[in-house]
Amino acid sequence: MRLSAMGDVAMTVPVLRAFVKHYPQIKITVISRPFFEPFFEGIPNLSFFAFDEKERHKGFLGLLRLFQDLKGLQIDAFADLHNVLRSKIIRNLFALIGKKTASVDKGRAAKKALTQPENKVFQQLPTMFERHVKVFEKLGFTVDLFQPEFPEKAVLSPEILELIGKKNQKLIGIAPFAQYDSKVYPLDLMGEVIDQLALDTTQTILLFGGGKIEIELLNSLADNKENVIVVAGKIKFQQELQLISNLDVMLSMDSGNAHIAAMLGVKVITLWGATHPYAGFSPFNQPLENALVSDRNLFPKLPTSVYGNKKVLGYENAMRTILPETIVLKINGI
Repeated sequence: MRLSAMGDVAMTVPVLRAFVKHYPQIKITVISRPFFEPFFEGIPNLSFFAFDEKERHKGFLGLLRLFQDLKGLQIDAFADLHNVLRSKIIRNLFALIGKKTASVDKGRAAKKALTQPENKVFQQLPTMFERHVKVFEKLGFTVDLFQPEFPEKAVLSPEILELIGKKNQKLIGIAPFAQYDSKVYPLDLMGEVIDQLALDTTQTILLFGGGKIEIELLNSLADNKENVIVVAGKIKFQQELQLISNLDVMLSMDSGNAHIAAMLGVKVITLWGATHPYAGFSPFNQPLENALVSDRNLFPKLPTSVYGNKKVLGYENAMRTILPETIVLKINGI
């Protein structure tokens, strides 16, 4: 299987957990960037193959080398859960040597109908998890997602415990950033959310992000509050996963952090701006009421984009219709 972006990869994990539960006799090899290997740790009968995009597997010749490397693993079937140019090439090479292959149908026409400004077809589309299940069905395997199993909460290292302080606190994770601005809740309002949550001293609020600019913004949101801790830049990615698995709840944008928390069995509240959960990217096993969406009465063209990469004039403030009080009530309810 060939995978790429963080959210895409995280969304495959619950499906693979369900698959190995149903088919313990079948071995799965996941092909992805080395960075994502920790996502799959502890899944039985699953091995990880690191895709070396910078050297060995770079370019077209590199893809041919990748195919030769994979052939050596005696693969019987190839499930393409990404369906981009590189994975199509590998998939077609496997098909040429007589192996069973299947690829994910991304439902582009239906997504276009959902996001077009006029004659919008506003309805729930299949989730990515359902689309992944269909790939395995094409290969002859039935996967049931209705009784999901999640990993045990990770044992936190002394290093992490030193960072977050008291062990008996409720842990609230907040990941306030996303790839595109149209999916990011206004930081002044996020500051209000954090201020309200921090009033309860039995709660510790952990702020997640990455990169120098994001860390500076997170520090300003933390504002030296004793129970608001910036995690970004202080621990390794694998340790972040361990910490996320111990959260009581994660507040996230429509972003990779939502899918990481969900794959670990954590309750997730998501905030939606230009995008919408109807496009099929809600985090796994989360009720729709945990997805707080911008007001479509005031902004009827929403969703304007599947991924948030399109800007629509006059829609810059759509997320301001999600009130901080609503978010805090939802978190406290969970």
